[in-house]
Amino acid sequence: MIGRHELSDAEWEFIRPLLPRSERGRKRLDDRTVLNGIVWKFRTGTAWRDGPERFGSWATLHTRFRRWAKDGTFERMLREARARADAAGEVNWLVSVDSTIVRAHQHAAGARKWGLRSPGLGRSRGGLTSKIHLACDALGRPLAFTVTGGNTNDGTQFTDVMVAIRVPRIGPGRPRVRPAPVLGDKGYSSRAIRTWLRRRGIGHTIPERADQVRNRLRRGSLGGRPPAFDKELYKRRNIVERCFNRLKQWRGIATRYDKTAESYQAAVTLASLLMRA
Repeated sequence: MIGRHELSDAEWEFIRPLLPRSERGRKRLDDRTVLNGIVWKFRTGTAWRDGPERFGSWATLHTRFRRWAKDGTFERMLREARARADAAGEVNWLVSVDSTIVRAHQHAAGARKWGLRSPGLGRSRGGLTSKIHLACDALGRPLAFTVTGGNTNDGTQFTDVMVAIRVPRIGPGRPRVRPAPVLGDKGYSSRAIRTWLRRRGIGHTIPERADQVRNRLRRGSLGGRPPAFDKELYKRRNIVERCFNRLKQWRGIATRYDKTAESYQAAVTLASLLMRA
């Protein structure tokens, strides 16, 4: 019987072929049990020590999660899932980009602040926060994301998110890295971003800020033409908001309890993976 917040049979069948195989060493706890415990922990936002006994030792769950987070297992699984989806024509390359603030619990503070253990935390009006910068396809499934402190400007992370879009091919061929038109809000309206997109031949629909419109009009003919803007296409940008809504149904993502950015990124990666199941 499947418990609440655990993997469904469909989710398990989707994720099982992507898991790393261990042929050596002593017999370990069943992967489905471990994954159920990890998923349950992040879907409920509960502390590791408070997990149900049916998942086994909490230390085993935490150790397995940290190992998979460190060695990139979750990222490899998500990359393989994206490759399969793209090969099946299930990736719609109309990309929307945005960010969302995540309130950090007091337990998230106190980690070392260098290397992979950089906490990715910042202080804003809401207190201690993180921010997820994300690009998703037209079906609301994440293609790439970064995690920063909550006081990080959206525009500074745009190119990092775009560069992180890399969907490998099944078989020969280079990974796909170029989206169809990119949709973004006024936070991404800058000359640097528009120039970066044009140089790579990527169309975009990003509205101008009011101050930019005033400055362009004030300069007259020297202000140049307004950037192209498709109002109908822009209406589809709300898909990224719905993507964030689905991610934040995981309480361990809606509120950050993890001390390290490494662990929090792994949790977002796991949630992104299951959004494809």
